[in-house]
Amino acid sequence: MKKPLLLCCMTGILAFTMIGCNNAEQKQPVKETSSSHQHHTEEQRDIAETTKGIDTLPSFLSGNDAQIKKIYAVAGQHAELLQWIPCYCGCGESVGHKSNKNCFIREIKKDGQVVWDSHATTCVNCLEIALESARLQEKGKSPLEIRKYIDNKYKEGYAKPTPTPMPKS
Repeated sequence: MKKPLLLCCMTGILAFTMIGCNNAEQKQPVKETSSSHQHHTEEQRDIAETTKGIDTLPSFLSGNDAQIKKIYAVAGQHAELLQWIPCYCGCGESVGHKSNKNCFIREIKKDGQVVWDSHATTCVNCLEIALESARLQEKGKSPLEIRKYIDNKYKEGYAKPTPTPMPKS
């Protein structure tokens, strides 16, 4: 009961506090080379950081809003779902992402280490898609139902989706 309430509250707070992908206060130093995010007015590079596991968030979140940290934690807990959910911020073309999962996580290694990606720290679309998908999963929706909902919601007025495979059910 606490998780759905937490996700609902976080969605409301996110909508209220986040204005868009252009947040000049959240500039991150370059640690790894990649293309700039389509919605940014200045070139910005995403950071990759490896942690010991999904429950250990990356240090690049230390300068970010508490809600962004919470959404990264939610994305980590729902990484399996997010691999089936496309992102509609343009990151498929700009940085080669394959799903919304890649906005937060580049890789989960066999030993459990997680290579986190800073991309979502500066993009409200990435954050909203992950949070909304997690909320729907908590309500008992299947990955396919969530995928169809996200595709329908973001089909107009957003960037081209990532090339994400469709879940089977």
